[in-house]
Amino acid sequence: MRIGVVFGLAMLAVSLANAAHAEVKMSGTFVADAACPATQAIKNGKNPGNVSTDAGKSYQLLAGNKDAPTHYLILVPGADPERRWVKVTCGHVSGSSASTVPAAPGGQGKAAPSGKPEYVFALSWQPAFCETKSSKTECRAQNPNEFDATNFTLHGLWPQPNGNSYCQVAAGDKANDNPAHWKDLPPVNLDAGTRKELDQVMPGTASQLERHEWIKHGTCYGKSQQEYFSDALGLMRQVNASPVRELFVKTIGGKLTADQIRGAFDQAFGAGAGDRVRVSCVIDPSNGRRLIGELTLGLAGPISPNASLKDLLLASVPTNKAGCPIGTVDAIGFQ
Repeated sequence: MRIGVVFGLAMLAVSLANAAHAEVKMSGTFVADAACPATQAIKNGKNPGNVSTDAGKSYQLLAGNKDAPTHYLILVPGADPERRWVKVTCGHVSGSSASTVPAAPGGQGKAAPSGKPEYVFALSWQPAFCETKSSKTECRAQNPNEFDATNFTLHGLWPQPNGNSYCQVAAGDKANDNPAHWKDLPPVNLDAGTRKELDQVMPGTASQLERHEWIKHGTCYGKSQQEYFSDALGLMRQVNASPVRELFVKTIGGKLTADQIRGAFDQAFGAGAGDRVRVSCVIDPSNGRRLIGELTLGLAGPISPNASLKDLLLASVPTNKAGCPIGTVDAIGFQ
């Protein structure tokens, strides 16, 4: 009898713990705009049967994961289980209504914000990167007349949260995802114009960086390879046409603070945009200089080739840390 009571109390505790997670019930129809992973869980991406939505198909909408959802819970007939989570960017909702289920007795009935961006957009300052990776093909080919001498280059566009990666990727491809074997990963298929621009804006394509970025991050983006890289390139154009790039170019060989960089983002993309930017530095192994190597931007909202970077930045949450406080803007070539 005592064992039964203890077991019953344990089960009750589990039930109460599960009930503490807020869920926003929704009704209506979710229409998939693309083939996207339909997962059993959001955090670990578990997807029994490797189920995906079908572009143009409608699904019963059951819930969102919070008041301003990043994922919708839909019913996928024939899947096991049928209740599946999809990213909101995978499609659009028709005839929706929502009501919040209280997080706990006496609560406010509102899910707490995650405090995280929906995407991290990573920009490299290629001369600094190459000081630490001098053997890379793209670094051996540096030229002061090339794009990467005076422009930001694309590292990646990463769906969040951290760990949301390798969606429906074969075990063999995941095993090959290290720089020595990127050449063994499946090729990325793009139209000629996108490929030409990507090869310029992402010099790492010389080392098959785009294959790694697609396998690890793009597979969780909910769109095709063409759309994933087109969206990232659209954002890159806006950064490189902004006062942020101008600040870096005129400071080559000198130093910038994180506050100066964030201020340039405020000037370019609106007050508060800089609060969504984090600065990363690298150390030049030959002389110990601290170099500005990368900027990471927190973004939120639907991304497309014509999406406003200003809107995406301001829709995201501020980062608590500015990152590297000061660093040198490196010139092209090994110093």
